[in-house]
Amino acid sequence: MLEIRFIFFRRMRYQVIPVTHYQQNCSIIWDEATRVGAVIDPGGEIDKLLTFCEQHQIQLEKILLTHGHMDHVGGTSALAKALQLPIIGPHRDDKFWIDALDQQATMMGMPPAEVFEPTTWLKDGDVVEAANTQFEVIHCPGHTPGHVVFYHADAGIAFVGDVLFQGSIGRTDFPRGNHQQLLDAIRNKLWPLGDDITFIPGHGPLSTFGREKQSNPFVADPNYG
Repeated sequence: MLEIRFIFFRRMRYQVIPVTHYQQNCSIIWDEATRVGAVIDPGGEIDKLLTFCEQHQIQLEKILLTHGHMDHVGGTSALAKALQLPIIGPHRDDKFWIDALDQQATMMGMPPAEVFEPTTWLKDGDVVEAANTQFEVIHCPGHTPGHVVFYHADAGIAFVGDVLFQGSIGRTDFPRGNHQQLLDAIRNKLWPLGDDITFIPGHGPLSTFGREKQSNPFVADPNYG
């Protein structure tokens, strides 16, 4: 049974829903008053996502993507077509991943997914409005060249995709991955946002930048504390 965990910020709520056998984190965010919302990284099992939205009377208005890997975009085309939703992100440098969804599906043992063209490609410093909340876009290449993070300062929250995990970081052995770029993005773009920022990773449990800065074996700061 799906465990429902509501997280609040003023009128915004979000729910993390793991999908497919990869158990990647798909997040649904919505405005408590208007019930208008968005999906971040619909990697698959869109029926599960639509059921949740129906149960909680959420009207989806857009799809946000952190990067182009199949396990995070696999349900995008079907969901966009079903509800006529615009697709926002990732950075254009991940276009080659989206164009190769057939090969990705075969490699990852997932159902085929239709190739799509995002309505809007994102770049560093853009602002995206979703669920009546404005998110800053931070380009964090390394895991993929076009990976972005969605960050809200007042809420103290960041949706980081596969950039950073609790106790780990994203893989960089895929085409156009770059280990040093990823380390630099985490240290130079995420750490300055503050230790108390809670982040929602693409897989696994939530954590904070401060906790990872202290103990993550890949990016811990030896001078922390």
